[in-house]
Amino acid sequence: MGVTAASLWVVVIVTSLIAFALKFLGHVVPERWLAQPRAQRINALLPVALLAALVAVETFSTKSALVIDHRAAGLGVAVVALVLKAPFPVVVVAAAVSSALLYHFAS
Repeated sequence: MGVTAASLWVVVIVTSLIAFALKFLGHVVPERWLAQPRAQRINALLPVALLAALVAVETFSTKSALVIDHRAAGLGVAVVALVLKAPFPVVVVAAAVSSALLYHFAS
């Protein structure tokens, strides 16, 4: 079963409408709902939770399988660098270099 250009455009338009509706609903939420302390705590922690989930998925998964490979070592080096209070660029470079070296020598 092939994908036609028309069906692809339908998917793009429907997805765009859903995105617009979600943005619009964000603007019409009553101010009193967002002013509650519980909502503010959730809004403050949501980006951290989403970033942590993204890091976990990108580090420990390949397509549909769970793996522990060179990316986990890079994450470990990044955690150690953060604990040692290294500047962010140093954390990124250390994680990338350690992951790349392990990938190169393990392959």
